[in-house]
Amino acid sequence: MNTTLNAALWMVGAITAFTSMAVAGRAALTNLDTFEIMLYRSLVGASIVVLVAWRMNTLREIGTSRLGLHIARNAAHFTGQNLWFFAIGFIPLAQVFALEFTTPIWVILLSPLLLGEKITKIGLLAAALGFVGILIVARPDPSALSAPLIAAALCAVAFALTAIATRKLTQTETITCILFFLTTIQAGFGLVFAGMDGDIALPSPETLPWVIIIGIAGLTAHFCLTKALSIAPASIVMPIDFARLPVIAVVGIILYDEPVDALIFLGGGLIFVANYLNISFGQSKPAK
Repeated sequence: MNTTLNAALWMVGAITAFTSMAVAGRAALTNLDTFEIMLYRSLVGASIVVLVAWRMNTLREIGTSRLGLHIARNAAHFTGQNLWFFAIGFIPLAQVFALEFTTPIWVILLSPLLLGEKITKIGLLAAALGFVGILIVARPDPSALSAPLIAAALCAVAFALTAIATRKLTQTETITCILFFLTTIQAGFGLVFAGMDGDIALPSPETLPWVIIIGIAGLTAHFCLTKALSIAPASIVMPIDFARLPVIAVVGIILYDEPVDALIFLGGGLIFVANYLNISFGQSKPAK
């Protein structure tokens, strides 16, 4: 099969999974708060990871030599994912996805501080274009700003920190090890934060299927994305990922009667161009 077509098919799986997680997350919010969703999502994910690792005989790859970095990575991801679930409950799904796509822009800006990498001129141009896109999508009129909109913007920062930590972990850790700590550590975080009010709600019979979908979709999305990147370069794979924006916009229109907002697509388009420029021409260089 053609390499690009093969990668595109894996990205169809990733887009379907990310979209399913958004729909399931909005449905689960009728019964659970974001901490409870993260608790149950992580428990479902941990069960799948352990079962698959046992079947593939990779449990021995799980080690604690970089436990501190695993904890830091998953603290960032837990924060970002909670902000993401909170945002999808209140603002149009397309707006959340457009702001989430700024994650690579934050990686450009944070990598010099955390990885010692230099920003290229193309990287700076990409960051500037990306933030123009953010302004168009978010339209930060003080009278229009809301907690969900701010949460959607901040989740991209948390996901960027997650990506940077993941980049460091992949130098020594296997995917089994990373996914094991991803699910188990975040299950612990979910238990602590969901229980802070002394009341952890159990999923209702109507909500339980949505929680299971969230757990499966989360792992599936990242697995499909990883497979696509192993087949084709990021300059091919990541532009395909931006198909999530029109897909989720159509889902929002059909399921929730969300309005079509041309400015979201305009801002999302600028964010896409910024990411494409950086992926294709502006990769950061290690500091000397």
